[in-house]
Amino acid sequence: MIVPRGRVLVIGDSIRLVSKAKSAGVDVVYMQKPSQFDPALIPYCRQLVLVDYQHVPSAVAMATALHRIAPITRIVTQTEAAQLVAGHLTDVLGIPGTSERCARLLHDKSAMRALLNEKGIGAVPYAVNPTQEQLRAFVAAHGASIVKPTKGSGSLGVRRIESVENVDEVWAWCQSFELGEFQVEKLLVGPELSVEAFSESGRHTIIAVTAKDTGGGTVELGHVIPAPLTEEQFDRIREVTVRLLDAVGLEDGPSHTEIILTAEGPRIVESHTRRGGDRINDLVRMVYGVDMEEAAYRLVGEGAPLDGHLHPARGAAAIRFLTAAPGVVTSVTGVDKAQAVDGVVEVSVSVEAGSVVPELRWSDDRCGHVIVHADDADTAARLARTAADHVSISTEPVTDDCSGAHTAPDTLSSVLRPYDEVFDPFHETTAS
Repeated sequence: MIVPRGRVLVIGDSIRLVSKAKSAGVDVVYMQKPSQFDPALIPYCRQLVLVDYQHVPSAVAMATALHRIAPITRIVTQTEAAQLVAGHLTDVLGIPGTSERCARLLHDKSAMRALLNEKGIGAVPYAVNPTQEQLRAFVAAHGASIVKPTKGSGSLGVRRIESVENVDEVWAWCQSFELGEFQVEKLLVGPELSVEAFSESGRHTIIAVTAKDTGGGTVELGHVIPAPLTEEQFDRIREVTVRLLDAVGLEDGPSHTEIILTAEGPRIVESHTRRGGDRINDLVRMVYGVDMEEAAYRLVGEGAPLDGHLHPARGAAAIRFLTAAPGVVTSVTGVDKAQAVDGVVEVSVSVEAGSVVPELRWSDDRCGHVIVHADDADTAARLARTAADHVSISTEPVTDDCSGAHTAPDTLSSVLRPYDEVFDPFHETTAS
């Protein structure tokens, strides 16, 4: 008997991700926005569809036609912008996978917070779309707080309010940045972590817990795996993560849940129906032997997703991100020194002389990274920081005559425009 190959609709992912379908023995039907398409993907795909997948009616029409011609087994995407559409298409096609309800509960931070508070899973005070006076009253009642878009990722649009005295300043920024729908939450204090998990038929395997470093800000500057936790802390983190994933109804695939270990216990910040970004998947693979990107294809391909891969931690791995002062890059030095540091696996710099570095607003404003593999977490984090410190990115202030410089104030839509992305495709479709 010949078993048919799985036929996977992949939405929006890069060539590095799509190429991993080959080892799982599945056929790829690839859907991407024309503005983001990379022709190098062609050899990895059985079929290609160039369409704005965030225009929901177009995505539905295309997916339905493809499914009618040859049934699609599952939809796979690690792209944040595609999560809601992927859930919707899964329901429309009536195939196994992440439902729209599950994707929306995790994509919409206010919906997730309401669910967690309702079920008593680490309740956190919050309010959606407060007025300026309501925001002031919230901070007066709960102390230091965080404002953030109800949808989005990468720390874009996230600001701290330290006290009532800062409310007017942050409110003015929310208006000038055109933040749109946002929420305010009580500031959670404690070590920042993320839980990397993989689900099969509603059973959730915790693969790794990642420790994060934000340097006291809102943008992540480094990660290390495994996080230094006691057995009791790990058990409590596992419990709250599994309760969340059960509550939203996640059935299959990777998930990435961000948590702060407060004095009152672990509290969930946000969660996603995809593997973590920031190369966390590579850190997990180095330490635990699990490639969650590849495992997602194995749900319908050859071999069980995690069988023969998950093992006790083999050392530790860390990533440290490179940053620079806002301005025009004049030079990049020290890469060779960084590469010579013990344990360094990779050094990558994403800017060069002439590049314009903006203010550090979100993850995509960072300038590169170094990755280290070492015997333990402390050593990995220390070596990653040492290697990153060797890389010097010099800048000079932007002037009006700098080529490519932007002098207009940033807004949420202007930051997203080069990515051809919106936070809520359903809202955009309705609005249009």
